[in-house]
Amino acid sequence: MSTIHWTETNTPRSAHWHSESATPPPSRVIGADDRMKADVAYRLACEGTALLWRGDFHNARQLLQAMGRRIDRKPARQGDNPAESFHLHRRTRSHRARVLGRLLVRLEDDYRLNLRRAPDVRQACTEAYGPPSEPMAVSLTELLGVIGAHQWRTKGVEVPALDARIHPHYGVFSPVRGEYVDLVAHAPLPALATHRAGRRTAFDLGTGTGVLAAVLARRGIDHVVATDISPRALACARENVRRLHLTGHIDIVGPSLFPEGRADLIVCNPPWIPARPSSAVEQGVYDPGSSMLRDFLDGLTAHLEPGGEGWLILSDLAENLGLRTRSELLAGITAAGLHVVDRTDTRPRHPRARDASDPLHAARAAEVTSLWRLAST
Repeated sequence: MSTIHWTETNTPRSAHWHSESATPPPSRVIGADDRMKADVAYRLACEGTALLWRGDFHNARQLLQAMGRRIDRKPARQGDNPAESFHLHRRTRSHRARVLGRLLVRLEDDYRLNLRRAPDVRQACTEAYGPPSEPMAVSLTELLGVIGAHQWRTKGVEVPALDARIHPHYGVFSPVRGEYVDLVAHAPLPALATHRAGRRTAFDLGTGTGVLAAVLARRGIDHVVATDISPRALACARENVRRLHLTGHIDIVGPSLFPEGRADLIVCNPPWIPARPSSAVEQGVYDPGSSMLRDFLDGLTAHLEPGGEGWLILSDLAENLGLRTRSELLAGITAAGLHVVDRTDTRPRHPRARDASDPLHAARAAEVTSLWRLAST
């Protein structure tokens, strides 16, 4: 268990260090309050010194914003090709997160934030971290993410395909990009799942919030088995299934990719970018070495009922960025003993696709998300 140490009013202090991104504890920590100037805070943070905030909560947020503006004065360098630009962009974002992550706050042993004008964060922290046990220090950026996740979890995300709201948990990818949900909601079901006598079955691999499992159940699939490797995702999916009154149709199991047995339809929406995630929520976007994609393709034939289909929902953003080629994807499909039955494409509707200031704008603007219908050869 990691601990940080600092001195406050000539008294040595310490607290348990917690970081969801597995950032090591800072080796040097000093106290900071409302007298701290942004230029000084920025310089200290760039030098590796962490600032434990003891002033007004809203002033801490303003200081964080001011530090961010100073980082952003130096724009990310563009690479000679899309892949290089992507890696430079990731490096810039990593530097930004590292510097801003050095503004810290201390949570009491009940997760109370003992700062002036601080919100009550106890419920949000309990949802993200589990029951409290001892005082701990976290970065303010992480705490703001925890607060935002609690608000998302409380309010939920409207999913038109379900005519209902899905409530994401902290660290679980939120279904805010509705195009991939709509693809699953409208693709023609395999003839086997439509006409065969008995219960129609489906697997939803990497279910996250459970949104695709719910869509399949609402489409008339009698029994959906949804999996995930993340305990947070499994708990989130179970809660959403209960909210939607679909517990009689959906089982949530894991941690695993494939459940036991076979299904008429197997759906997978793996992370789209073959790169290493830097936080829990990024695991829904980044997949080192395309490992989940490869595991899905390689295991599909052994888990499909004869005549069944596998649905792969995948963006071509990695191809636009030069991180994976279309021929590599097609070769992986062929090597797994599969062939393409059909493909349905859609264009992104999220705001970043229209943000010309985004360093990766050209790749995002050209992005296409596809549902690949795959069957055994």
